[in-house]
Amino acid sequence: MMALLTSALALLLASVPIYVNADISVLVGTWSSGSMKVQTGSGFANPAQVSFTYPNTSGISYSFAAKDSTTEGDPWYEIARYRFTSNGSQPNCITAAMNWVHGTYAEADNGSIILTPNGDGYQQIQDPCAAVSNFIENYNDTELLVNGYYTFTDATLGLALQLYSFDGSLLAPMYQVSSTPNMLPTQQLRNVTAATQVIQRRGNGVRSSPRTSTGFTLVPTAAVAVVILAIGSSLL
Repeated sequence: MMALLTSALALLLASVPIYVNADISVLVGTWSSGSMKVQTGSGFANPAQVSFTYPNTSGISYSFAAKDSTTEGDPWYEIARYRFTSNGSQPNCITAAMNWVHGTYAEADNGSIILTPNGDGYQQIQDPCAAVSNFIENYNDTELLVNGYYTFTDATLGLALQLYSFDGSLLAPMYQVSSTPNMLPTQQLRNVTAATQVIQRRGNGVRSSPRTSTGFTLVPTAAVAVVILAIGSSLL
C-alpha cells in the first residue's frame, strides 16, 4: 500500500506545473505536439512559393521569440498546424488543413496572450467532398490564448507547454523542441495580391464565389475545373 501511495504521489508531483502564469519568457522557444513531426520554421511552410511540406503526422507547433529590449515593438511568434476534421455523416469526407501564420504577440493584463498576424499567412484546405477539393487562401486571424499558460515536466518527453484557445478549451500539450525559436525570418515574406474571382465549373453549370488570392494557381481535380479570373474580367 505504501508503495502505491508513493507512486501516486510521485505521479501527481510530476504533473504539477512548474510555472503558472509566470513571466512570459517561459514561452520562448519552439514547441510541438504529439510526435513532434509538425514544427515551425523552414521545414513546414515556404511562403515565397505559397506551399507546404507535408509532415508524416498531424499536429501543431508554436514558436515564441524573446522580447528584444533594444528595439521597439512586441516579440514575434509563428504557428504551424496540420489538422484533420472528420465528417460523421460522410466518413469518407475527411478535411485536411495546413496552416501557417506569424506576427507579434503580447500579454494582456489578465494573463491572456494576443497573437497579431503580420498579414502574410496562408492555409491549404483539402476536402474531397467539396466543390473545390484543394485550394489555398490567405489566413491572418488575430488569435487569443486565454486563461494564461503553464509549463510542466513530462516524465518521458521533458518540458511541456499548455495553452488555452479563445473559448477556454485546452490546446494539445506541446513539448519543447528547442529553447531558442526555430522560425522563418520575422518580416514580410510574401506579397498578398488583391482579391480574385474563382469560377467553378461543374457539368454545364457555372457558379462563382469570391475567394482571396494568394498569387498561386489552384490544383484542379478530375471533377472540378477551376479557372482563376481577376475581378472585372469577363467570362468568354
